[in-house]
Amino acid sequence: MTEGSHSGFYSITESDLDSIAEIENQSHIHPWSKNVFRDCLRVSYICEKLLNDDADKDILVYGIMSVAAGEAHIFNVCVNTEFRRQGLGEKMMWHLIEKAKNKQAEVAFLEVRPSNVSAIALYEKLGFQITGRRKNYYPAEDGREDAVIMSMSLA
Repeated sequence: MTEGSHSGFYSITESDLDSIAEIENQSHIHPWSKNVFRDCLRVSYICEKLLNDDADKDILVYGIMSVAAGEAHIFNVCVNTEFRRQGLGEKMMWHLIEKAKNKQAEVAFLEVRPSNVSAIALYEKLGFQITGRRKNYYPAEDGREDAVIMSMSLA
């Protein structure tokens, strides 16, 4: 994919959910269900996608975030497996951070599996810091896995 082949960020719609569920299922051992994404749309979370002009508007990356009471909570960012290692996760994160700032969020939070070292490295590169841990938060192949809590000041 060449630089500039992205057609831009758009809101996720109900018609995107099959494609998003497919990307989610390819990316995670314990993926979100289509109904979880549908609920995110229903409650008006910020649900964004970046499209690819080169492949009939394929979804390259999507992100789900809520903003309320001065806090942004980034729930899910996932890059289509065919387009990884091209900076798209970082691009989506900056997009969500800007949206959060525009909604007057002063801090952004996220949770990540400690085994997802590439995501943690990206979040640290963006300015997130580890601020805590939730024990046995995520389902895992051999039981449960903790969640690393990270935050970033947006002020």
